[in-house]
Amino acid sequence: MGSKPHDELSTEVRSSVDLGTTTAPVFQVIVTEGPDIGARFALDGSGPARVLLGQSPACGLRLTDRTVSRRHAAFHHGGEPEVQLHDLGSRNGTYVNGVRVVEAFLRAGDVVRVGASALRLDLLEAARKVSISTATRFGRLVGSSTEMRRLYPILERVAASHVPLVIEGETGTGKELLAESLHEAGPRAGKPFVVFDCTTVAPSLIESELFGHERGAFTGAVATRKGVFELAHGGTLFIDEIGDLPLSLQPKLLRALERSEIRRVGGDKWIPVDVRVVSATRRDLDAEVQADRFRDDLFFRLAVTRVELPPLRARVGDVAALAHHFWRELGGGDRPVPYDVLQRCEAYSWPGNVRELHNEIARRIALGELESAGRAEAIFTPPSPGDSIDAVLALDLPLARAREKLLEEFHARYVERVVAQHGGNVTRAAAASGVAHRYFQILRARTASSTK
Repeated sequence: MGSKPHDELSTEVRSSVDLGTTTAPVFQVIVTEGPDIGARFALDGSGPARVLLGQSPACGLRLTDRTVSRRHAAFHHGGEPEVQLHDLGSRNGTYVNGVRVVEAFLRAGDVVRVGASALRLDLLEAARKVSISTATRFGRLVGSSTEMRRLYPILERVAASHVPLVIEGETGTGKELLAESLHEAGPRAGKPFVVFDCTTVAPSLIESELFGHERGAFTGAVATRKGVFELAHGGTLFIDEIGDLPLSLQPKLLRALERSEIRRVGGDKWIPVDVRVVSATRRDLDAEVQADRFRDDLFFRLAVTRVELPPLRARVGDVAALAHHFWRELGGGDRPVPYDVLQRCEAYSWPGNVRELHNEIARRIALGELESAGRAEAIFTPPSPGDSIDAVLALDLPLARAREKLLEEFHARYVERVVAQHGGNVTRAAAASGVAHRYFQILRARTASSTK
């Protein structure tokens, strides 16, 4: 699989290193009690808005306090005079000035307690000019919000390296698009970009798909076949939903990464491979490691670098920009996006993120006024009380998991309805949904497995 042409994107990619300035207050988080007393971290608005706190190496403020979760909490500084604090489903809670919180707004002087540690938020400067990218996109990833422009300089540096990378983010935030953009902007751009999705292959076949197999290795193996590692030789292998990789296969993937060689199923020869592995997940890998569902050593091998894509609802101003971008890209022509559509887009929370917005614009273009009069209204109307939302709320789940369950329910009901409308014909159902046949099949398989 080769990389796609991107001549029109090259100028945009290069321009993302150009920096402008913005003004933001500068805060400092300092540990005042606990094993890490004196440790500190600046929040100046120049880097990614979300900074993690916990024991994991992924955390910007890493603590050695054993009573703190791997990813315990997150500070969010978007340039405002307050800092948002989110508990990330920690084992023993997050407290602000003695009160347990799930989410809170912090001001200078507030004290946060996690485990046996206490941290104080100090204001260093009321306003400082900080550098921020002036780009409106990185490769195929479009966005001019402050949240995205903080990421672009980091992505430039990541693209230029060969180290493994994990891209995190909710479903539909553009993880595969980012992986391809990093490949196209980096030194492996002329080499293959190969995608492997852990959720679309039966567990019994994953090893063969990753490493290939020899003829006769198992029933149905009528010919020797290369796996995705060999196909990606010299280029980039994008492993999507790495958190769903079966535990039994994780040691074999770890060995391939450590030794840069693979052995086909049924073979006895080790084959050298030169591959940059970029992984993506909607799961919290730190929590998976903590629950013994993901190997700690594989986690550290994959997550040499980590990038978190923000959800669309956190990207202020990007909904309208993306709606116009998709409108032009999908054949809306020179006509502007209808005002009523734009209004609904900006008022909606987009639980399916950028992918959901893309699909809504595709449906609007395909159905025209019929969309406005019919399906679109249903899509943008919140569920009625007593429906799925109440059932999920009754489970008292962490925010991220509750949102994920609601999205799963929406996908299941949507897929069931559209397939029924087209007499069971999946190809026509996918076309009517405005999504690729492959992605529709993935949704259908996931919803089927989740309802068993």
